[in-house]
Amino acid sequence: MWNWFKKNKEKDKEIVPEMKAVPLKPINFPASIILLWIKAIDGDKVVQLWLRENGYESLFHATNAIYLIQDSRDWLMENGYAHLMAMINAAEGLVQAQQWLMAHKMELLFHIGRAVDHENDSWEWLGKNATPDLFMLAKSIQFIKDKIEENHRDIHSFGKDL
Repeated sequence: MWNWFKKNKEKDKEIVPEMKAVPLKPINFPASIILLWIKAIDGDKVVQLWLRENGYESLFHATNAIYLIQDSRDWLMENGYAHLMAMINAAEGLVQAQQWLMAHKMELLFHIGRAVDHENDSWEWLGKNATPDLFMLAKSIQFIKDKIEENHRDIHSFGKDL
């Protein structure tokens, strides 16, 4: 009977899938594409689909990731855009993502994420070091993230992310 309580060590070992390193892809987008991305983040589905169909699939998925869609979050990680996902996680207050961005010398993404998370020093940094389109991008993401957080606290919209 006591054998029933003993754990089978081999059986209880969790099988962890082998992680492969995915090289990061460049994210140098012209201001015109950043402005389109802002429109997609603000809810323009036509622009979001245009991004996906015209070579900016990463921005399509980043938009969905901002809206907490797990498939797009996974896509970013699996397709060389972990730095975009880290910026989104940093915007959600995940300190590890902020640290990862700084450790990999991605200061701009670090400050966008922290600014979205209402860190005034990062807003000041963006004001001095970022182009106006990137400043607007941070404001747009912040607006959506604040709405999502507000919905999570509202009992009448529980479970609705927007």
